Amino acid sequence: MEGDLQKTVGRNLRVYRQARGLSQEAFADLVGVHRTYMGGLERGERNLTLRSVERIAGQIGVDPLVLMDSKGEKRLRR
Repeated sequence: MEGDLQKTVGRNLRVYRQARGLSQEAFADLVGVHRTYMGGLERGERNLTLRSVERIAGQIGVDPLVLMDSKGEKRLRR
């Protein structure tokens, strides 16, 4: 159970990125982070603050709750 939310956010970020045909580097630039940091986020290795989740969600135009939702993947594929 510990770390599940990190993995969910990471998985949802990856789904969003791939659905838009963005490379990890282009997506990291869009969000304003380094590519290696984005890789850590997508793998669920980085512990984001709620403020960071809100900031990233705002930059990509999605509700922060969608990024934290284990079923958010379906909404992000659009």
